[in-house]
Amino acid sequence: MMSQSMTRPHRTPGEAPAVREPAHVPVAHVVRGGMIEGIHHGSVVVLAADGSVAFQAGDIEVACYPRSALKPLQAVGLLRAGLPPLDDELLALVAASHSGEERHLAGARRILAAAELAEDDLRNVPDLPYDPAVRDEWIRRGLAPSRLAQNCSGKHAAMLLTARTRGWRLDDYLDPGHPLQRELAATVEDLTGQRIARVTVDGCGAPLFSVSLHGLTRAAARLATAAPGTDEGRVAEAMRAHPEMVSGSSRDVAHLVRAVPGLLAKDGFEGVQIAALPDGRAVGVKIADGADRARMPVTAAALARCGVDPDVLAPFATAPVLGGGAPVGTLRAVHTTAPQLS
Repeated sequence: MMSQSMTRPHRTPGEAPAVREPAHVPVAHVVRGGMIEGIHHGSVVVLAADGSVAFQAGDIEVACYPRSALKPLQAVGLLRAGLPPLDDELLALVAASHSGEERHLAGARRILAAAELAEDDLRNVPDLPYDPAVRDEWIRRGLAPSRLAQNCSGKHAAMLLTARTRGWRLDDYLDPGHPLQRELAATVEDLTGQRIARVTVDGCGAPLFSVSLHGLTRAAARLATAAPGTDEGRVAEAMRAHPEMVSGSSRDVAHLVRAVPGLLAKDGFEGVQIAALPDGRAVGVKIADGADRARMPVTAAALARCGVDPDVLAPFATAPVLGGGAPVGTLRAVHTTAPQLS
């Protein structure tokens, strides 16, 4: 049965963002022994509740690849394309870059079982679990990389279930020309309000759509403010209720969602992060060099500009710089990006 929202008209998206060299700016400093040792460049956007840009640094309009920060939008697209009803825990897994914990693998198996399919039907790349501790245990047990353990298996299982429900071919569900991928691209354009600039292949093998950081953040705000029962609202509620399914029990994004009431958040490789509050205030972060260590401190700084309590954000606002195994400095957002946290 197809989602009722498939029949509703979507907005006509605007122009595609420009493809050019991004004009990133310093967003984080690595301070060791009282001296700046390193600088991370990037871009940041903060949206007010009315959708206007309340703060920006760097280049928020250039085309970029959101990587896994795009998954919440793809989850909405899967519902629009006819993904059968799933409980909130499994729907959160559809939008996940999971850590490979047993609950993640079990959830992906449940989605595949609903389609009467198995792990061998997945077309994502085999991998070891993302979480270091889980990966070490996996290796200790002599287990090989698998498609189920790869962090995108929930999304891929849902793609297969949707394709089977619609009667589409399964063997080429990752082809950008497949009806499923065309549906997902249309949803990305609708939610971001802009045309896709380029299409390439993500690390898992799925098509990856480029939009601007501004457009991506605008889409996050649309999910966070969506009415209950809508496809956007269902994805947002599932992600808020089960942040450990969206990431993992030890991941910073799950801890952030638990710390900030009502927050919707998703990270992506290459230093991408989106986060949105229920009233529409939202932030988007892109770290130019892809360094994951700078992602959360800059995100915390951006959320402070949204009015989130700095005391709540304090555990996320800095990362220690070690020397001889002891803290000798800190990684923090630059003053111009985070005056409230400096």
